[in-house]
Amino acid sequence: MRAIPVLVALVGATWLPVAHAESLRCNGQSTQLGDSRLSVLHKCGEPLLKDAYCAPVYHVPSYQLVPPPLVGIAVPCRAVEEWLYDRGPGNLMATVRFQAGVVHSIDYGRQPR
Repeated sequence: MRAIPVLVALVGATWLPVAHAESLRCNGQSTQLGDSRLSVLHKCGEPLLKDAYCAPVYHVPSYQLVPPPLVGIAVPCRAVEEWLYDRGPGNLMATVRFQAGVVHSIDYGRQPR
């Protein structure tokens, strides 16, 4: 029975490397949740990398993944964009995630996820 708390602690420790934030400081200006892509581009400039994808959609009553053939036909997908900023030596990389054209989250980490 003592193994369960240790297992829970080990699983929890695996989520520690990525820090979550609510703002990103660029060129003396702060980018935060709710800012538009244009605002982030103006404040922080071009990102190192950009990625866009269709996030999985789940069926509400059972939270099951909607089968890929039905996504886009029966159920719209959720468009997500991620911009990666290399903030220089001694700083963690920042990943800015956009949904519906605005900043949804900002994550810091040593490597992109």
